[in-house]
This record gives sequence, structure tokens and C-alpha cells, in this order.
Amino acid sequence: MYNNLEYSEADRRLLKKAVWLYFLLLIFEGALRKWFLPFLSAPLLIIRDPIAMWVIYKMWSQNILPVSRLMYGMVALGLAGILTAILFGHGNPFVAFFGARVMIVQFPFLFIIGYILNREDVVAMGRVLAWVSIPMTGLIILQFYSPQSSFLNRGAGGVEGLGIGGALGYFRPSGTFSFTTGTQEFYSLLSCFLFYFWFTPNQINRFVLALSTIALLVAIPFSISRSLAFQVAINMIVALFAIARNPEYFFRIVFGSVVLAIVSVILLNVDVLQHSINAFASRFKAASTIEGGLEGTITNRYFGKMLTAFKTALDQPFFGYGIGLGTNAGSALLTGARKFLVAEEEWNRQIGELGAFMGISVIAIRLALSFKMCVYAYFELRRDNLLPWMFLGLILTSIPKAQWAQPTTLGFSILMGGLLIAALKVPDKEV
Repeated sequence: MYNNLEYSEADRRLLKKAVWLYFLLLIFEGALRKWFLPFLSAPLLIIRDPIAMWVIYKMWSQNILPVSRLMYGMVALGLAGILTAILFGHGNPFVAFFGARVMIVQFPFLFIIGYILNREDVVAMGRVLAWVSIPMTGLIILQFYSPQSSFLNRGAGGVEGLGIGGALGYFRPSGTFSFTTGTQEFYSLLSCFLFYFWFTPNQINRFVLALSTIALLVAIPFSISRSLAFQVAINMIVALFAIARNPEYFFRIVFGSVVLAIVSVILLNVDVLQHSINAFASRFKAASTIEGGLEGTITNRYFGKMLTAFKTALDQPFFGYGIGLGTNAGSALLTGARKFLVAEEEWNRQIGELGAFMGISVIAIRLALSFKMCVYAYFELRRDNLLPWMFLGLILTSIPKAQWAQPTTLGFSILMGGLLIAALKVPDKEV
């Protein structure tokens, strides 16, 4: 997944700082757009792109770009998409470049993150997420109980009243992000690290680990997000599969389960949590009733909408309607309003923008990358390297079909993919 070309220690440190800046902006860019620099909300939406572009140029100029057919295939499709959008689609070069940046800038950056970072860097990012999760949860509690007119609940650009309804009159908090999906992505990634840290507790302060775990448990009902609850459950199943292979973890599993049960009972009886638990339960029940219960929810959300993309593929123009048209920014540039001009679901959007041939090719690359990551993570698991495997549940729900038209979701997908690749690097003495 990455090559072994050498570069100087000074360049290595500089490139790592760039990746860390990307990581920190992913978490706090929304805070800048909402509270501190609302007048720069639009350019801050893509603030991570210049960082990725600079790193790509730096590595290209030194001939140390990672070697991956999937990466270069995606770049080729992105460049072709720009041409077809201008010649046969919407005809707007700015919208085309905005849409193509996902494929020619962000997707390659996934591999570059994996090349620049090592396993120790990945663990360090996990520790940062654990620390940040503690005040982040305090923030979403305040947002949950604050009115939409509150400064805390402002949207991008400092606009009031942009919250997404949850249940029982409460709105979904967005934390430091400009949209609620950021909260879901943040805590989903955090859970991967927490499961890892609980079975390798020597790599993090145990008091911080305990507080961060409580923060995650509290955040789930306050987020009023079924997607977050499902993702944490999936991550837990993936983690249990990994540790079940090793008998030495049996007592840790039992002890962890007992502690988790006790903490959950205590939290369920804390007054400040009651409203969030009721709202979450109400949201879960109402949505599950509409979608046909848990089985219907999973089937419709993950598999059902994926299949509709292929059913409608031949109904699209051969070159699609133009890359970038299905993004909110693209619709705003072309129509003056943010709306779904192509499709809300990711695979439908890609086929609608690029046409059947190129759209399905993009989907195939995303699936191939996911499969490749599964294989690599499994082989590392057999070598008792738990870390890359812990990301797998999140990777399989993100890389194949996450909505990359949404910058925050895109950023977390790219980061997660890069972290998994970096986590594969284990010195021989540790294996």
C-alpha cells in the first residue's frame, strides 16, 4: 500500500506536521466557521485541501509519492470527469474542479497519510481524540439543552437556527463541527481507539481512558444519532472478534463488560441524562417503525440504497450531468441554493455526475480499496497487531459509500483510511 522510498528527517517532520494540521482542522474547522471566523465560512469549508495539495506537491517534487494503482486510477477518473463535465455536462469549470478535488487531491492524500505516519503517530492521534472527547461531550450537552438561538448552536457563517431536529423538541448537537455528521464521525473514530486502548492500556493514561469512555457513552444519547449507535456497535463486534482469538484477553473482556454494565446503570440514573435518553429512545423507535425495525434499517440504509444506483445507471447520460453537480457547493454556484441536484445517496450521486461507466469505476475503486484494507488488517491481526483491525468496522461503512460530497465526512474517511495504512507498519521487534 505504500513504498519505502527514503526522505530526509527534516522533510519527514515537516510532512508529519502538515498531516497533524489536517487532523486538527478536521476537528476544529467547524468552530472557526461558526464562532471565530464566520465571515470566512465559505473558504474555510475547503481549508484542508491546500494542505493536501502542498503535501502532494512536496512529495511529487522529491519523487516519493506512494505507488498505488487504485490511487492513480482514481486521479485519472477525476481528470476525465473535469473534461466531461465541461464539454458534456453542466459546463462550469469551478464546479467541476470542486467536485474532482475529492478524487485528485483528497483520495491520494489517504495513501500519503499512510505513507508519512507510522504506528506511533496513529496511537498519538488516538490519545488526542481521547483528551478532546471529554470537553467535546461537555459542549454537546450544553448545545442539547440550549435553544437554537444560542451562540453555541450557531451554524456555519454564524447563522442561527440551522440545527437538525432530533426528537421531543430537542435538536442534534454539532459539537465543534458545522454539521451534526461531524459529531457522529468524531465519536465513531474515537470508539475504535477506545476499544484498542482498553486492551493495550499501557499506551494511554488510564484516568483519561476512563473519562473518555464515559464521554462516549454519554455522547450517544445526546447526539440523538442512530447512526452513531449502530457504528459503535459495529466497532465493538469487530473488536470482540479480534480479541476472542487470543485467550489472554478473556478476563479483560469479562472485567470490561462488568465495568461497562455498572457505569451504564449509574449513567442511566443521572438526572442530566434523562432527557437525552428519552429523546434518543423516541427517535430510535419512530425511525425504526418507519424503516421496519432494526433489520429494515440496516438493509435499507446500507444495502438497499446501494442497489438503486445500479438500477438507474443506464437512465443517466453516458458522461453524466457533470462532476461536482451533486455537491451542495456545486448546486449553490449553479442555482444559488443548496440542494440535491443529482442524488442524496453517494453511489447514485457518483453515477449521476459521471455516468454509468466512470461512476461505477469510482465505486469499484472504493470497494477494491476496502477489500484490500480488510486483507491487510486480517494478516496483521494474525500477527497480533490489533490496531489496524480496530478501524475495520468504520472503514467498511465509510470508504465504500460515505457521502464524500460532504467535506467533513470526506475528511474523516480520508483520515481513517490513512490511519489504517499507517497502523500496518509494525517494527519487527514488536511482532
